[in-house]
Amino acid sequence: MIVYGESLVLANTKPGRLCFDNIVPGSLSVRSTYERNMKNTIIYREGRDYIVDTEQGTIARTADSRIPDFGTNVLYAQKEFDHTKFPGYGNHAFFVWVDYDTKKVRPLAVESDQSEFLAGTRKRLEAGGPFGILVYGDSISTGCEASRERLQFYHRYTDALKRRFPAAEINIENGATGGDSTIQGLERLDAKVLTRKPGLVLMGFGMNDHNVGSVPVGRFCENLIAMAHSIRERTGAEVLMYSAFPPNPDWKFSSHRMEEYAEATRRAAAESGCAYANVYSVWTEVLKRKDFPSLLGNNINHPNDFGHYLYLTALLAVEF
Repeated sequence: MIVYGESLVLANTKPGRLCFDNIVPGSLSVRSTYERNMKNTIIYREGRDYIVDTEQGTIARTADSRIPDFGTNVLYAQKEFDHTKFPGYGNHAFFVWVDYDTKKVRPLAVESDQSEFLAGTRKRLEAGGPFGILVYGDSISTGCEASRERLQFYHRYTDALKRRFPAAEINIENGATGGDSTIQGLERLDAKVLTRKPGLVLMGFGMNDHNVGSVPVGRFCENLIAMAHSIRERTGAEVLMYSAFPPNPDWKFSSHRMEEYAEATRRAAAESGCAYANVYSVWTEVLKRKDFPSLLGNNINHPNDFGHYLYLTALLAVEF
């Protein structure tokens, strides 16, 4: 199994863990950018910049490494932090990106046949011609923190559908708004979704709903159901809901109850007859080995390029 562009932040000379152990010797490479061969890409050298343990699947900085030391990040080792009190927070300057081959293969997402909820989408895509996809949700759904537009998860998903259905003329439109919970989602639904002509709506909320003092789980579920019903009744579009991932557990404003909101998203999809992508389970699988900062562009609640890939993995596990 070949892994491309997995992200890590490395503090001091402490080892950071990759998603998989049992790395094929000689297969690992480390660089400073997600995409290879960019003009500003630094290729780091084993022994000079890092030490790898192929059996354990870990990488550590050397004492004089050129890899940025995450130990100097303003949020490093902070507990219950209020990010507004730490100007310059964020992890982009500290990421390294790793390619490798592993002998230990385990799926990050569980495939699920949901063709009954996306039968219309498949029929139209197979027939060819214009087909619109609309993304609706919060800042994560705007594609924030991805280094390139093409690396945002919904663009990558659209590209995968174009390869699968070459006769379809797929257009992607983004109606998401940063900072929104499902309360604002309901308020903006008419202007952002119902006045459009989508064939498929990708809908993801939860990160803002789950914050301290925000939207209770029960109301969150009801809001998702209400939006799904309105979309289907007013536009005829099918809906694919996706859950959110757990944010940094050291962030002060998290309720630390994302598992409940992910389950509420699954329940809302089931009760409204929509497809469901389990982003939460993909992230929790990855977090069995990795640390949160290695996946978060802002070190709080936004995915980096590899995090957007994890969203793609969850969406592709929805079979239709």
